[in-house]
Amino acid sequence: NVLDIGKEEEVVTDQQVCNQERNSNLDQEDPEPLQIKEEQEEICISHEEEPLVLKEETETFMAASTYEECKSEASSDQFLFHNSPDPEILEQEESEHVDLTSSKKLLKCDTCGKFFQYQSKLNRHLRAHTGEKPYFCATCGKRFSQMIHLRKHIRIHTGEKPHPCSICGNKFNDMSAFKSHMRIHTGERPYSCSTCGKSFSQMIHLKIHMRVHTGEKPYSCDMCDKRFTNLINLKTHIRIHTGEKPHSCNICGKTFRQNSTLQTHLRIHTGAKPYSCSTCGKRFSHIKNLTTHSRIHTGEKPYTCSTCGKNFTFKSHMRIHTGERPYSCSTCGKSFSQMIHLKIHMRVHTGEKPYSCDMCDKRFTNLINLKTHIRIHTGEKPHSCNICGKTFRQNSTLQTHLRIHTGAKPYSCSTCGKRFSHIKNLTTHSRIHTECILEKLHMFGTMFLHHNSYFKSC
Repeated sequence: NVLDIGKEEEVVTDQQVCNQERNSNLDQEDPEPLQIKEEQEEICISHEEEPLVLKEETETFMAASTYEECKSEASSDQFLFHNSPDPEILEQEESEHVDLTSSKKLLKCDTCGKFFQYQSKLNRHLRAHTGEKPYFCATCGKRFSQMIHLRKHIRIHTGEKPHPCSICGNKFNDMSAFKSHMRIHTGERPYSCSTCGKSFSQMIHLKIHMRVHTGEKPYSCDMCDKRFTNLINLKTHIRIHTGEKPHSCNICGKTFRQNSTLQTHLRIHTGAKPYSCSTCGKRFSHIKNLTTHSRIHTGEKPYTCSTCGKNFTFKSHMRIHTGERPYSCSTCGKSFSQMIHLKIHMRVHTGEKPYSCDMCDKRFTNLINLKTHIRIHTGEKPHSCNICGKTFRQNSTLQTHLRIHTGAKPYSCSTCGKRFSHIKNLTTHSRIHTECILEKLHMFGTMFLHHNSYFKSC
């Protein structure tokens, strides 16, 4: 059954981060403002998760060892897993002996045009096109196109991790994972995007990143048809439908769908703000907040509205045109176009006022109101009327003032049709009708029901 679940706001951001590289990778991916969580697809690759690597990096193994095809593949498990040379070593040794400049005739793949020096390697490569997977795991039944992949997979069951890091002590079950991990310590990012120049520590990260430019989203959700650029993001998304939140805070018990979200949440308890603005020095607990803040200095407005043509800092502007309000209050039912607005609104019910004025100790539910209030003390009035020159502390007050010049009266009385320039005036006016009705009800009691025409003069 397809779950009737609306598509989640977000980014993701994305999110099952692996070892120490998770957060560093995530922080460098395309960030969205924290206030508007669009689909934040955070790119992270688990070395334990073979399918992603196998699907995305088939060509990584084109020069893989022919060892398994030269020996009897089914002689014994002991021979297969204990007497065979390390597959990574075989892979490296054979690749070192490939001489593409040799006079030996190269073999071409008729499907994609790639060249190979040995027939065995071409045969192995052809499985990428045919989908053939002749090697299977006796423990879980999972199938593989190459013996080297099966050998690496077996280590998941045996727990073998023969490659230890001499710096931090972490161990890895294959050489490629170990090499990728070492780049955390060295900071090396050898794979760069030819389109935007962004660099990555792993080829698979670059490949997934390229889908940002191509628009390719090969993974789709069976429940809502939403599509994703990588398998990890799809699996994380599915938790929206299942309600699974496997990551919990050991301080307050709050649970999260993604480990990266948990790590960000923990900064609430620790007070850590690891990201600082290079221009003004202001610090932030999340890279997305820093990215959004930086636009104050740069003036960047990366989102162009196709409806009105204006440029905006956030994607959520489109909801002004569509009227969409996907975030609703569970207490009073009021809905909002942005999650941050709902969070601020919830303080009306909780009574929380986290922002206080240093000059008079008055407290506020959000930072905007505090900043506006401070202008009372400073006397600042940054909003001025371009017709009469009058200045105001708030832009909303200026907009109301402009109606004096334009004559606009956008608020009308539903009872008598009289129009007003300000909502407060309409509210005051409406009491005339309410008081009139109450007075006549008091005078005539139940007779009011039989003399509706009498009240038309109200």
